[in-house]
Amino acid sequence: MPPDSKPPAPREPLKVGLFVTCLVDLFRPSIGFAAVKLLQDAGCEVQVPCAQTCCGQPAYNSGDNQDARALAEQVIAAFEDYDYVVAPSGSCAGMLKLHYPTLFAGSAVWKGRADAFAGKVYELFSFLTEVCEYKNVAACYPGIVTYHDSCSGLRELGVQAQPRMLLSQVRDLTIEEMSDAQTCCGFGGSFCVKFPRISERMVANKARAVLASGADTLLGGDLGCLLNLAGHLKRAGSDIRVYHAAEVLADRITGVPGLGDPQD
Repeated sequence: MPPDSKPPAPREPLKVGLFVTCLVDLFRPSIGFAAVKLLQDAGCEVQVPCAQTCCGQPAYNSGDNQDARALAEQVIAAFEDYDYVVAPSGSCAGMLKLHYPTLFAGSAVWKGRADAFAGKVYELFSFLTEVCEYKNVAACYPGIVTYHDSCSGLRELGVQAQPRMLLSQVRDLTIEEMSDAQTCCGFGGSFCVKFPRISERMVANKARAVLASGADTLLGGDLGCLLNLAGHLKRAGSDIRVYHAAEVLADRITGVPGLGDPQD
């Protein structure tokens, strides 16, 4: 460095608001804590706004745009002061990023706010790899894992290579891809309630692909899919463990039962 030059100023940490999601909050808080750890390890300043609520996806998918907009307004107001909004779910992130602008297409007041908000939204693994360029995964998981690509993350946000890139850094972990990894598991939010027979056939097919992979652990990035698959595998008598990939990447497996384990 030339003697008259100044060292580069340290980069300000990115101010990230974590959108926890309803399922994580109610069923699997350890995913939220894992997400916070990963974001902090990547150099982010992480906050979890108390005013956040449901993203409004159930109402939106049912055609109830009025309630969906009311929820969206609350979420936008709670998060719009952050540099980024990150969710450990492709489904919720897809709602925030792609469907909020549509919800407010006819509103002169909210359309601009919704567009600006949507531009800051990322799915967790996409944010870690694309924005943070995070390459310091220090986790260890001695096992063979297979990865389920959830529909919203894959088809709406293009999340596929990102989690695998991060998992490839985990010591002692081996990835064995299942056949039809990109096929829907049959959850689909309210789809599994409206069409239970079709949903059951789909999850049964998916579970067979998981078992055929030879993996001892199933990972994914959407808790709804993972709960669906874990429930079916448990009913089938399988001992395959099921985790959100963030739990493995954050090295938070010790003492945390897998989804569907008897301890749950």
